[in-house]
Amino acid sequence: MQKIAPCLWFDGNAEEAAHFYTSVFADSRIATVMHYTDAGPGPEGKVLAITFEIEGQEFMALNGGPQFPFTPAISLFVHCSSQQEVDRYWTKLIEGGGSPWQCGWLKDRFGVSWQIVPDALGDMLRDPDKAKASRVMAAMMKMVKLDVAQLEQAYRGG
Repeated sequence: MQKIAPCLWFDGNAEEAAHFYTSVFADSRIATVMHYTDAGPGPEGKVLAITFEIEGQEFMALNGGPQFPFTPAISLFVHCSSQQEVDRYWTKLIEGGGSPWQCGWLKDRFGVSWQIVPDALGDMLRDPDKAKASRVMAAMMKMVKLDVAQLEQAYRGG
């Protein structure tokens, strides 16, 4: 068990979300499921919370109710080693009602915000050559799903 793990607040569909996320990422699993008891506050036997792991990171999904919807103020950042990884996660996380945003961000069908980012982007943006980094930033700002080849072209000055 991790010392610190994010808890995601859902409105009755925490179990569905946990199963969806563990289907998207290969190295993942459902760890534990807790149910409401006769003490409430939810219906006895319904899922209260479900703990799952993605790539070694523990998450808890809680059926807390409609009071607190997700916002982009918190997002899950996915490091991608290739364009194929970007494409795969982008497609899977949008399926079923998600929506794309600018600069590699998307919102999945549960309202959770994700950043699907190729590792090469960070390398290019940290380049000490400010002109290269600036061209990459300008190219990224025009994108929805990030395109490694276009970012590399901007980096090279093309």
